[in-house]
Formats: sequence, structure tokens, C-alpha cells
Amino acid sequence: MADVQLSRLLRRAARTPAVPATAPTPVLQMPRAAVWWILLAVVLVGATVGGTLWWLLADLASQPPAPPGQPAAGTGSARGEILRTALAAGAGVGAAITLALAFRRQRQLELHNAVTTRHAERIAAASEHDATERRVTDLYTKAAEQLGHDKAAVRLAGLYALERLAQDNPGHRQTIVNVICAYLRMPYIPPTLPTSSSPPSSPGPWAGTASHPGHGPDSEGERQVRLTAQTILADHLRDVHTSDERVTEPADHRFWDGMILDFTGATLINFSLSDCRMAEARFHQATFIGHAGFDGATFSDHAGFLNATFSGDAGFDGAAFSGAALFVCTTFSGSAGFNTATFSGFNSFAGATFSDHAWFGGATFSDRSLVTGERSENVLRFKDVVVGDPGANHVWPPGWHVEIIPGGKGRLVREAPDASGPSS
Repeated sequence: MADVQLSRLLRRAARTPAVPATAPTPVLQMPRAAVWWILLAVVLVGATVGGTLWWLLADLASQPPAPPGQPAAGTGSARGEILRTALAAGAGVGAAITLALAFRRQRQLELHNAVTTRHAERIAAASEHDATERRVTDLYTKAAEQLGHDKAAVRLAGLYALERLAQDNPGHRQTIVNVICAYLRMPYIPPTLPTSSSPPSSPGPWAGTASHPGHGPDSEGERQVRLTAQTILADHLRDVHTSDERVTEPADHRFWDGMILDFTGATLINFSLSDCRMAEARFHQATFIGHAGFDGATFSDHAGFLNATFSGDAGFDGAAFSGAALFVCTTFSGSAGFNTATFSGFNSFAGATFSDHAWFGGATFSDRSLVTGERSENVLRFKDVVVGDPGANHVWPPGWHVEIIPGGKGRLVREAPDASGPSS
């Protein structure tokens, strides 16, 4: 079933990019029928000859007559010159028409050649595009078969094939990230000591092949496959440049910019996106096993952790949330570090459970904040917390309030020594 599900996923996720736009094709106009050009030439030549004859003969007639008794001198020769002049004018007009026709024929030939060349270029580009898409489709199909294989080594090969495909085809990166995230959302029970001899209800390559979920010959192999998938994403989402360096220096060629991650309901093992930069990330109802590292991560859009569970320590030190940061009903079984984190948008910890210390030292809250929920005594630690908009409808834990500081900002301070959390 795994290979069928992944095959369908790949086919739904794949999108064929549009063919790049090319320069507009020259318009080849149909020439008029030749009979019109012949009639026009005859009329122009006849009009030129007739007009020249009329003008010259009229000029000859206007000359004074010869004296009586003397013959008109040069009358015959004058009429011959007039005729030759008229014919020469007609020939000149005919030559001009011939030159115009030759120019028009050359122009039509050039347009025809341009149209033919452009058409050939478009056919070549379309053929190359189709060949590329067929190659990408073949790689998708093979990757789907490999990711659904019951051998961990084959699934690893499928992951690396997808990584290579995304690196070489930027237009398909988001699709491939979706596929990798979908694989990590597949049902998975980590290897644990067997507590029952009852077989699993729906075994699969992600849950082991023995009588207990998470155990069997391939249980460790599946764990390595999932760790590899996580590493591939982290390697290509990590931007080593600082925010100032990004203005002048291009990102590394291995960096995949603007990715959206969807780990809704996923089981993640020792997951780390430290120093990674992404557009949006959804971790609703996700389960983090072991340490979860988001130190220095940047979310340019929303980041959602609704009903997520952190079984180990969670590090968000220095993380930057540009959009909404939602930790509603999130469970932190270990310590949670938000030191120097920046919350630029709305953030909510409503209903969150803190079982260990939660550090917010030096954090900045620029928008409305809801830091509430169940917690053990003395676990919420605020020190040098800056509130960008003290007038917003913030909700802080009991015993804490905002104190206005110079510059119009606020600072989170403790109301009384016996408040629910210490100042540091």
C-alpha cells in the first residue's frame, strides 16, 4: 500500500511548469493578387506616357508660328523627341514599380524566413521541455516505487534521487519538499521494548515487520530513513548568511528558498531546523521525540505548533517569527528555550503545558501575546523581555505585567516576590 499511496501523492503533487514565453512571432501578411499589381503598373505607365506627351505637345503648340512662306523648322524632329521623352518617362515609372515589387518580394521572403525560424525554435523548445518533463516524471515514478519499497536501502535511494531532482530543477523543489514531508507524516511508531505479543493492525515498512509495531528486521532501517529525510530538508533550508549578508551576497546554491513545510501529525526524531529559513511551517499535532532544535530559525510567515508534543527539550533560542506563532495546547515535557526569540506577529501559548522550565530571556514580543496555560510552579522564566506594543491586549501569566520603558516599549516585570515565576 505504501508504494501506491506515494505514487498517487507524487502524481497529485507534480505540476508541469509553463513553457517560457518567447518573443512575439512576426506577422506574415498575405500578398495581394498579382492582377492588381499588373493593372496598377499599366495604369501608371500609360498615365505617365500620356501625360508627358500631352504636356510636351501642348508646349510645342504654344510656340509662335513660322513667318508666312517659311516652313516650320524642326517640327518632325521635335515630335520625335517628345515621343522618346514620354516613352523614357514611362520606362522610368515601370522601373520604379519593378524595384518596389522586388523590395516587397524581399520583405516577404525575410518575414517568411523569420517566421520559419521562430517556429522551428518554438518546436525545439517545446520538444526540449517535453523531454525534460518526461525525465522528471520518470524520476518521480521511480522515486515513488523506491519510497514504497520494503527495504530501507531502496527507500534511502529514493530520497537521494528526489534530492538530486530538486537541486537540478528549482521549479519542482516545493513539490519534492511536499513529498518528503508526506513521507514523514506516514504512520510511524518508534522502536520500543515490546509490551504485547499482539500483532499490529496495519503493518508497513514504516512501522517494522515483526509482531510488534516499531520492531523487526527493518525497524532501525526505517529510523535511519526518517532521519535522512529530516537531514535532507535541514541541509537545504539552512542559510549560513546573516540577515545583513543576504543583502549583498547570494545564497548558497544548495539553499532552497521560500519552502513551505507541512508536518501535521508527523513523528519526528531528534528534529532540528536550527539556523534554517523557511516561508511557513505547520507542526500541528506533531510528536517530537528527543531534542527538537529550532535555534536561530526564521519563519517569514506563519509557524503553527497547535497540539504538538515535545517529549524532550525544545530549543527556540534566537528564532524569528515574522508571522503568527501558535503554540496553542502544545505540551513541553522537557525544558523550552525561547531566549532572544523575536515574535513579530501574533503569538499564543494558550493552553500550553510546561512541565519543565521555559526560558524567555531577552525575547521580543511586538504584537499581541497570549502566554497562558497549565504549568508547574516556577517554570516560566522572563528576563529582559521587551514588549513592542504595551497597549495591546496581552495576556501574561499570573504575577507578571508590562512596565513602560523609554522609547514607548514595555518590559515584562514581576509583580510580587511570591509570583508564580522568578525573574530569571
